[in-house]
Amino acid sequence: MQVEHHDLHHEFPEYLDHIHALQSSDEQFGHLYNQYHQVTREVERLEEEDVPVDDFTIENMKKQRVWLKDQMYRMLVAHKNGG
Repeated sequence: MQVEHHDLHHEFPEYLDHIHALQSSDEQFGHLYNQYHQVTREVERLEEEDVPVDDFTIENMKKQRVWLKDQMYRMLVAHKNGG
């Protein structure tokens, strides 16, 4: 199965410097970042290995990933705009 990768550096390439800055300076961002990548790795593993899992579980994981990405995006925009 072809799996699309969702690491944050590919999702927001225009924010690479801000991602690195916030990782080292903002504990909340670092926590969200770690959670995002943990969920992403698990979703990708399940898809790549074609592990039998119910749709509800995988969809909830993907929704969690979107929520985390949204939170980090807001922080990245604020950081970029000096806030």
